[in-house]
Amino acid sequence: MSVRQVTRERMEKEMFQINMQHEELLIALAGNPNTGKSTVFNSLTGLNQHTGNWPGKTVTNAQGKYIHKHCKFILVDLPGTYSLFANSVDEEVARDFICSGEPRATVVVTDATCLERNLNLVLQVMEITDNVILCVNLLDEAKRKKIQVDLSTLSKILGVPVIGTNARDGVGLETLKDAIYQVALGNSKNTPLRVSYGDVVEKCIHILEPYLQAIIKDQVKSRWVALRLLDGDSNIEALLVQYPFLRTGETGEISGALEIVDQMLLEDHLERDTLRDHIVTCLVTQAEEITQKVLSYEKQNYNGMDRRIDSILTSPIWGIPVMLTLLGLVFWITIKGANYPSQVLAIGLFWVEERLTHLFLSAGWPDWLHGLLVLGMYRTLAWVISVMLPPMAIFFPLFTLLEDLGYLPRIAFNLDNYFKKACAHGKQALTMCMGFGCNAAGVIACRIIDSPRERLIAIITNNFVPCNGRFPTLIALATIFIAGAMGSWQSVVASVSILAAIVLGVVITLMVSKLLSKTILQGLPSSFALELPPYRKPQLGRIIVRSIYDRTLFVLARAIIVAAPAGMITWAFANIYVGELSVLQHGAKLLEPFANLLGMDGFILMAFILGLPANEIVIPILVMSYMSAGQMIELDSLQTLRALFLANGWTWLTAVCTMLFCLNHFPCGTTLITIKKETQSTKWTLVTFAVTTITGIILCFIVAQSARLLGLV
Repeated sequence: MSVRQVTRERMEKEMFQINMQHEELLIALAGNPNTGKSTVFNSLTGLNQHTGNWPGKTVTNAQGKYIHKHCKFILVDLPGTYSLFANSVDEEVARDFICSGEPRATVVVTDATCLERNLNLVLQVMEITDNVILCVNLLDEAKRKKIQVDLSTLSKILGVPVIGTNARDGVGLETLKDAIYQVALGNSKNTPLRVSYGDVVEKCIHILEPYLQAIIKDQVKSRWVALRLLDGDSNIEALLVQYPFLRTGETGEISGALEIVDQMLLEDHLERDTLRDHIVTCLVTQAEEITQKVLSYEKQNYNGMDRRIDSILTSPIWGIPVMLTLLGLVFWITIKGANYPSQVLAIGLFWVEERLTHLFLSAGWPDWLHGLLVLGMYRTLAWVISVMLPPMAIFFPLFTLLEDLGYLPRIAFNLDNYFKKACAHGKQALTMCMGFGCNAAGVIACRIIDSPRERLIAIITNNFVPCNGRFPTLIALATIFIAGAMGSWQSVVASVSILAAIVLGVVITLMVSKLLSKTILQGLPSSFALELPPYRKPQLGRIIVRSIYDRTLFVLARAIIVAAPAGMITWAFANIYVGELSVLQHGAKLLEPFANLLGMDGFILMAFILGLPANEIVIPILVMSYMSAGQMIELDSLQTLRALFLANGWTWLTAVCTMLFCLNHFPCGTTLITIKKETQSTKWTLVTFAVTTITGIILCFIVAQSARLLGLV
């Protein structure tokens, strides 16, 4: 093996990090967003998969394995993309992996109801490699809309295997596996259709190909590289830097050929600035011609129902009110539904605590060890689990249900104009929605934003929407001080109050995003294509699995890891005395003057500081501080909690300022760790901490001082 080959293999390993055995066959899975590509991936690989990031990029890298006819396959789920012209990080990743020559076959997943648009990507992939399989998915949706796809004719036109599937129900997947097997082992000789770009462009390609063939060998089609030279950088050395997996060679002879083709293009009035538009037009035209030959419709207006629904859900008049109503309903169901399971969990977990206490006493272990491990660490974990798990187990499935129905892109559409005015990315609306369940999950969701600048804005401002860890504090205070006298309407008024807090959080998100884009993160807002997918019947089983395993348990595990040491530290602060006061009381006394300026007291600020690892423990720490209990406790009812707060000088202003600070303060420890991992920067983690905390301080100061000046308290 030559030094060049060794270097190339090492470079590819560093670029793609595909861990595979010698006998395994690598398969790429590509496709537009919303074609069911991930469903195909999950159906083929089952639970035998793992997810990470592509090296050096915050783009998800999902890999899975399956066995078919005694052959082992590794399936790589590439980011959903509309083209391979590399206008975004997702497109760059998909293009580079297919161009690397590593995949033995590339499966392109398309939506049977949007075949014309999806064929654009299919034609581009066929320019790169012959080993292509077209998977026409969502045939059930096509049947429902009375759309017929002639798969046999489509296969003859494209010159590659075409397999129809309904991946959600497992239809056609065995046939797809057979096709992958045949192509990957070289038993199927594909003859892919070549798009014609006109006489002049074709002549230019013909001139360049012989020179390129000497450089790239058989790794990638010389025709595709010639097109990239024509519509991109005319410098072959720059092209090789852009695609480092291509084999290098003598490039001097290409310079003369490029001068010839440039002159030919100019004579035909095709400049480099307009050539890509010409190429895209040819691809679109070809896709239209193919679609006309293979599709038939019983109803021309087959998307009529979807459009009528969109006329309401994305209406300038009704879009926002409907969105707020649906979110309010989700929060009301979460609030009402989480109470009983939380109580049951708390009873069970504290029963275990009693058994642990009995064990410590019978073993004769010291009180400080019992306090540290049981009253500190275990009790904190018990409260975090009992408070976090039920709301997440309700909220995440409801949120995933909206996602599965196809409503989340409509939320992004409704809010896109507002984020554009804030010089932020429209997809930030989606990442913000994820933050409602967990800000750490919202930060991870920021990977869908291609622009590094706008991704940072989304990460920094994600904490301005409350996560389920802050909901208990907001719900308790809203119920006690805002909806306390509403009787049977208490839960409704509390839900409306929480919704108002969320709207305030969205407004603050937009304002801070605008401020960041004009100061430390200046730049022009980028554009993006937002596709409104068809409304689909949700799969309840898949929703439950995805929301429980992928989101609820993932977030809960991170919270537990952070909250365990926090419980021990809190117990230690409450039980270590310096003079007549505990460390916790000394801290509250030190913070009292500053807290008073913000409409709160020192114990409240101390509770937020000690609650850094997990927002769920703020109220228990506060109760422990007021009662000088030396251990984390929670009272029997909200009325008892109200009496305790009033006895310690609380007013409506204290409650409002505490809610404002709960909405706008530093992220929890889990979110900070996630920010550090996603940005690979301590600097931006500290910036996020500072921006969110300063915002909360300014808001509380303005509200508190204004209320006092107006004599409202």
